[in-house]
Amino acid sequence: MFKFSLRQKTVLNYLAKKNLSQNWLARRLGISSGYMSQVLTGKRNLSPCMRAKFLKHFETLTFEDLFRATK
Repeated sequence: MFKFSLRQKTVLNYLAKKNLSQNWLARRLGISSGYMSQVLTGKRNLSPCMRAKFLKHFETLTFEDLFRATK
């Protein structure tokens, strides 16, 4: 079974272009800044529910743009 992690560079580049912070995104997604940090560094994998929240927020990006499968 595959686990999915967030593509850190994609998210950080998006935030930088929009002049937004990781904390802003965490609040927007309803998660703590600590959890956001763990997700961005790959220490936490995303549940299907959290992947859906990210996809909804980053509606211009595809699943493949945002996530990578890991074993």
